[in-house]
Amino acid sequence: MMEGCEYAISNAEAFAERLSRELQVLDGANIQSIMASEKQVNILMNLLDEALKEVDQIELKLSSYEEMLQSVKEQMDQISESNHLIHLSNTNNVKLLSEIEFLVNHMDLAKGHIKALQEGDLASSRGIEACTNAADALLQCMNVALRPGHDMLLAVKQQQQRFSDLREHFARRLASHLNNVFVQQGHDQSSTLAQHSVELTLPNHHPFHRDLLRYAKLMEWLKSTDYGKYEGLTKRIKDFFEVAKIKMTGTTKKARSLVSLHGSSGKLTGSTSSLNKLSVQSSGNRRSQSSSLLDMGNMSASDLDVADRTKFDKIFEQVLSELEPLCLAEQDFISKFFKLQQHQSMPGTMTEAEDLDGGTSSRQHNAGTPLPVSSEKDMIRQMMIKIFRCIEPELNNLIALGDKIDSFNSLYMLVKMSHHVWTAQNVDPASFLSTTLGNVLVTVKRNFDKCISNQIRQMEEVKISKKSKVGILPFVAEFEEFAGLAESIFKNAERRGDLDKAYTKLIRGVFVNVEKVANESQKTPRDVVMMENFHHIFATLSRLKISCLEAEKKEAKQKYTDHLQSYVIYSLGQPLEKLNHFFEGVEARVAQGIREEEVSYQLAFNKQELRKVIKEYPGKEVKKGLDNLYKKVDKHLCEEENLLQVVWHSMQDEFIRQYKHFEGLIARCYPGSGVTMEFTIQDILDYCSSIAQSH
Repeated sequence: MMEGCEYAISNAEAFAERLSRELQVLDGANIQSIMASEKQVNILMNLLDEALKEVDQIELKLSSYEEMLQSVKEQMDQISESNHLIHLSNTNNVKLLSEIEFLVNHMDLAKGHIKALQEGDLASSRGIEACTNAADALLQCMNVALRPGHDMLLAVKQQQQRFSDLREHFARRLASHLNNVFVQQGHDQSSTLAQHSVELTLPNHHPFHRDLLRYAKLMEWLKSTDYGKYEGLTKRIKDFFEVAKIKMTGTTKKARSLVSLHGSSGKLTGSTSSLNKLSVQSSGNRRSQSSSLLDMGNMSASDLDVADRTKFDKIFEQVLSELEPLCLAEQDFISKFFKLQQHQSMPGTMTEAEDLDGGTSSRQHNAGTPLPVSSEKDMIRQMMIKIFRCIEPELNNLIALGDKIDSFNSLYMLVKMSHHVWTAQNVDPASFLSTTLGNVLVTVKRNFDKCISNQIRQMEEVKISKKSKVGILPFVAEFEEFAGLAESIFKNAERRGDLDKAYTKLIRGVFVNVEKVANESQKTPRDVVMMENFHHIFATLSRLKISCLEAEKKEAKQKYTDHLQSYVIYSLGQPLEKLNHFFEGVEARVAQGIREEEVSYQLAFNKQELRKVIKEYPGKEVKKGLDNLYKKVDKHLCEEENLLQVVWHSMQDEFIRQYKHFEGLIARCYPGSGVTMEFTIQDILDYCSSIAQSH
C-alpha cells in the first residue's frame, strides 16, 4: 500500500483520506456478507439441536449399559473373592501339611529306637551301638527347634512328655549299668592292689579306659556316676604315696608305730598316718635297728652312704615315672570320655559343676549351652584336680620326708622334678600334670635354697675346741661332700644355674668362716688353720673342675701359699739367732756407708768375733734345734691333710736360703779370712732328711 502511494510520505493527508474511503467500502461488504449467512446459521443451530437429542439417546443407552455392567461387576467381585478364599485355603493347607510333616519328621522316634532305649543290651558292643544311635535320635527329637505355637499343641506336649519319660527311664537304666561296671572294675583292681603296694607301682587303667570308652557318647547322659570310680582311684594313689614313704624310711606298715618327732618344727601329714608320728626301723644296714626320723634328720650328710641316697633317688624317680603316664592317660581318657572338645553337653545331663556331686540326671540344661568353664583345658584341669587333688599335697609330704631324712636329697629332687616339669611342659604347658609338677618344683627349689642357707648358718655357728688342734673344719669337709654329690647329680641337668648360684654363696661363706675360725683359734696357729683348710678347698676345686669357681680356686691357692710361707717364716724364726744378730750389725754398718771389705776392721765385727759366734752353732746343735722344730710343726698340723712333709720341705728351703745369705755376707765382708760355718748345706739336707725319717 505504501508502494502504491508514492505520496504517502510526502502527502500524508491525502493518504489518510484514501485509507478512510477504503475502510468504509470494507465495512459495507462485511455487513452484506453477514446478512447473507444468517440462513446457514439457522441451519447450523437446527443441526446442533438434533445432535443434542442424539446425545441424550446415547446417554440413555449408556446408562442402561452401565446398569448391566454393574451387575456383571458384582458377580465378578463375588467370583474373585471366592477364588481368593480358595487360594488362601489351599495355602493354609499346604502350610499345615508342612508343619505336620515337620513335626512328624522331627518329633517321631522310630520303634526300634524306643525299644533300644527301653530294653537295649548295654553290655554288648552291638547293643551299646544301638543305644547310642537311639540316644542320638532322642537327642535330635528333644533338641528340635519348635516354631512359634508348636508348644501349645496337645500332640506336641504329649510327644515331649513321652520323650522326657524315655530319657528318664534310659538315664536310670544307663546309670545303674555304669555303676555296676564301675563296681566290677573296682573289684577287678582290688585283687592287684596288694601287689602294687609292695612293688610301688600304680595300677594300669588302660584296659578299664578301653572298656569305658565304649560308653563315651552315652556318658554324656550320666557324668555324675563317674565320681565313685574316680574317688576309688584317689584312694589308691594315696596308698601308693604311703608305700613310697615307707620304702624311703625303710619300714613296713606293720613296723610303723606312732612315735612323735620331738623337736620337729612342722608336721608332715601323710595320707593314712601322720609322718610326725612315724618311726623309722631299719634292718641290715649300718644304722641302729630302731631310729626315729629326727635321728636321721640330725645325722650329718657324711653319715649317710651313697647307697641310701641312690635308694632315695630311685624311689623318687619311680614315683614321678609312675605318676606321669597315669596323669597323661587319665587326662586323655577324660577328654575322650566326656567329649570335652565339643564344648557342649547333651540334654538330660548336668553341668560339670554339678556332675560329680552324686546327683541324678534330672537336673538339665538346655541343649547346646556351653559348660560354665572358659575353655576345654580349664574343664579338663578342673576334673583332673577333683580326681588327683591328693597328688600335690602327697608329693609335698614326700618331699618333706626326703628333706628330713637327708637335706642333700633336695639336690636329687630338684634335678628329677625339673626334668619331669620340662618334659610335661613340652607335651602341654597348660596341662594339669605340668601345673602340678611346676607347683611342687617351687617347693623343691625352696627346700634346696633352705639347704644352702642351713649350711651357711652352720658355718657361722661352728665352735672349735680350745684344747685340741683345729684341723680341717667340718663345713669345709661338708662343702667337699656337697660339691662332689652335686656334680654327680647335676651332670647335664637343666637347673645347673641354680647350683652355680649355690656354689657362689657356699664358697664365700666357707672363705669368710675359715678366716673367722682362724682368728678365734687358740690351740692352732692362725696360719696353720688358713693353710690347711685353703689347701683342702683348692684340692677339692681342682679335682671337681667346677667352672664357675675358677676364680675362687685361684684365690684358695693364693691364700694357701701365702699362709704356708707365713707359717714357715714364723715357725723357723732365727735358728742361728746370735749369728743372725751379728750379721744384722754388719748389714747396718754397710748401710751407714762403710765398705763391705772394711767391716772386718770394726772392733765389734772383726774376724775373731765372727769365729766366736760361729763356734756356738756346731752341727749337733743345729740338728737338735731342727728336731725340736719338727716336733712343734707336727703338733700343729692335722693328719688328714698330710701337709707335714710339704711344710718341712719349705722350712728346709727357707733354712738353706738363710744359710746362703750368711755365707754370702762372709765372702763379701771377710774375704780371704778362711772363716766358714761349722756345717754345710749338705749337712742341713741330711739333718732334715734324718729327722723326717725318724718320725
